[in-house]
Amino acid sequence: MSIAANSEPPHLLSDQKKSVIDRTDALACLGSELVYVQEGTGRYLNFYWQQSERLGLESEHIDNNQNQESFAPIDKAGYFERLEQVLTTLIPQKCQCWFSLPQGTVEFELLITPILPTLGSAATSVLVMGRLLQVAASKNQIQVTPKSKKIGDDLRSQQYQKLINNITTNIRRTLDLKIIWQQTVDSLSATLKPEFCIICPYYGESKISVIAESCQPNVKPMLGTEIDIASEVGFTQALNTLKPVIVEPTENSLFNTEKLLIVATSHQEQPNSLIALSLSAECSHLSAKELELTKEAANQIGTAIAHATLYKELESARQQAEDASRLKSEFLANVSHEIRTPLNGMIGFLKLILDGMADDDEEKALFLGEAHKSSLHLLEVINDILDFAKIEAGKMELELRPVKLDELFTDVENFMRLQAEHKSLSFGMQLPDTNDEILVYSDYLRLKQVMINLVGNAIKFTHEGHITVTADVVRKKVMFKEQEFPGMVKVRVVDTGIGVSLDQQDKLFQLFSQVDGSRTRQYGGTGLGLTISQKLVEAMGGEVHFYSLGEGLGSTVTFTVPLYQQPVMVSSADSEEG
Repeated sequence: MSIAANSEPPHLLSDQKKSVIDRTDALACLGSELVYVQEGTGRYLNFYWQQSERLGLESEHIDNNQNQESFAPIDKAGYFERLEQVLTTLIPQKCQCWFSLPQGTVEFELLITPILPTLGSAATSVLVMGRLLQVAASKNQIQVTPKSKKIGDDLRSQQYQKLINNITTNIRRTLDLKIIWQQTVDSLSATLKPEFCIICPYYGESKISVIAESCQPNVKPMLGTEIDIASEVGFTQALNTLKPVIVEPTENSLFNTEKLLIVATSHQEQPNSLIALSLSAECSHLSAKELELTKEAANQIGTAIAHATLYKELESARQQAEDASRLKSEFLANVSHEIRTPLNGMIGFLKLILDGMADDDEEKALFLGEAHKSSLHLLEVINDILDFAKIEAGKMELELRPVKLDELFTDVENFMRLQAEHKSLSFGMQLPDTNDEILVYSDYLRLKQVMINLVGNAIKFTHEGHITVTADVVRKKVMFKEQEFPGMVKVRVVDTGIGVSLDQQDKLFQLFSQVDGSRTRQYGGTGLGLTISQKLVEAMGGEVHFYSLGEGLGSTVTFTVPLYQQPVMVSSADSEEG
């Protein structure tokens, strides 16, 4: 019920009351307990409250600005500042506010909505709807929030939500993990103004490493620092609860700050990173709403990390598949070339003989000799392919037994020396000085195959200089096939050949991989030699390693095999007496 407060002649008073009652009924129809229309200056245009009479408030004293103090906000500055914001932004706001009444005070929950003016005009009034929360007997019983503080907190929460939304939106626009890591810490630093902000990937291990950071100039960088999760307060809790945690670091902590915010990002309830940042004075007390927004942002960031990780894995798998396909194609091309070359030689020389192109028996014998040499080369290529296939299928059978190293060296030297001398290369093989035989535990034929392969490569890729093969006894007990051996024998094949660049050496032992396809075509071979040698040596309990300082600087290949029994070494004194 609303009554006009202006003094009117008697014949106009009843009409004015009727108009006020009509407007009051219209407000009551909105269904809210409290409804009023108010100008930005504070003047009430219409007012309706269900409980007004019960609490001693006469609505007619409020309507038409007769007595605004009978229903006035206690925190006037904060209230009118909020009205100004609603009228300026044209965005409704929800708040809680205490009002003074003639007989006490009341607290309302209010929804303040701007009344939109015609296009081009500024809004001047608002529609306010509310509901009663509590009644106090006097103002002394109320602790009013300091001027504008509550509004400031609400505004900060709104700004915080907007910034968090911007962070997650920007991060989810990329699938580059490096960008996501750095963008996360940069964006959080811009939002919360910490002294430092770090992020660490989490893979389920007890220690994590800082992968990206954003810090003030006076703060010691932590990039690459390893963090023990158990020793830092709050980290385990953040991982277990997947909720933001605010802690005070201990004296032994890596973090020199009064308060630390720790957030675990996650995807499908599985943590995938940890974020830690110092809290500035203005953000040291995050509200429940802000903590909830932080958790939501962490979930969004965790999803972005999971998607980027999956994309990286798929991209890597695709690249590996493409590389494997390309390498297999190159391998098959080289193998087919290696098979066709000796086969064409055999066919050619035999064709010459069949067509009677040999002038005499001596030339006929020469053609047959070349055809035989080509057949041996073809057999070697086919054996390499078959050996590789057996190794890959796990069907390579080895006859492991004691092997005399001196006999092996003698056989290899007799087989390879002529090839080295044919290229005018110095060739030497040397065993360690011992008083008895050196026995290794191996398959004689396969070990000989490995040595011939390695020495053959050294001769093939060396144009001048020397090839040296040496052996050393390494006294270190090893276990192989549940049997203990007293040590290992390390064999070195050293050449002064073309060498291999440092960035290409990892490819030497990759399946279907060759350092340079053109080099293989130039020098011949399937490119399987080192791979087969490595697999055979590993099957016999040893290892193969390749060393080269670069192109044109020669190469060294070493391999080891178990020592069957400890030989008696010749001392330096014995050597001098001899």
